[in-house]
Amino acid sequence: MKVIAFNGSARKDGNTAVLINYVLSELKKEGIETEIFNLSGRKIRGCIACKKCYETKDKRCAVKNDVLNECIEKMVEADGIILGSPAYFADVSTEMRALIDRASFVAKANGDMLRRKVGAAVVAVRRAGSTNTFTAMNNFFLISQMIIPGSNYWNMGFGVDKDDVESDSEGIGTMKLLGENMAWLLKKLKT
Repeated sequence: MKVIAFNGSARKDGNTAVLINYVLSELKKEGIETEIFNLSGRKIRGCIACKKCYETKDKRCAVKNDVLNECIEKMVEADGIILGSPAYFADVSTEMRALIDRASFVAKANGDMLRRKVGAAVVAVRRAGSTNTFTAMNNFFLISQMIIPGSNYWNMGFGVDKDDVESDSEGIGTMKLLGENMAWLLKKLKT
């Protein structure tokens, strides 16, 4: 089993990555292979609404000059997908928005190819806007017919500067439990 995590933060080693890594660490304890893919510093653009993916049905986006198709390949190969983003004005980062919009179109065009995979959203936030960010990523999972594990709170951690989320013990606990629940769900689905 494998889980791919996409870090949508401009800081590839910032608070979002810290939170994602807590989830991944619990998955690794359960023998699940993990990978983190940083969108930071990589070219990814928004959807151009060409709908070529509905014509070709080749599990790829027609725009080929960025990392989106690499991301889609990783999603298809994985059993679980984690999307992580900081809250940018009460929403996901632009990189995460591009990933969500384009991957959704390609998945729909190819018979809902992400259906029944496990998906989890992780949010790093300074103060407010986290629930909108969390909802945006969960909407991707829901429209893709994916299965979302829960935790004991919304999957968010609070911090401003790099590594500040390490002081959010409740947020860290939420991430650890999310990892445990995601591992449990992945194993149940494989039996």
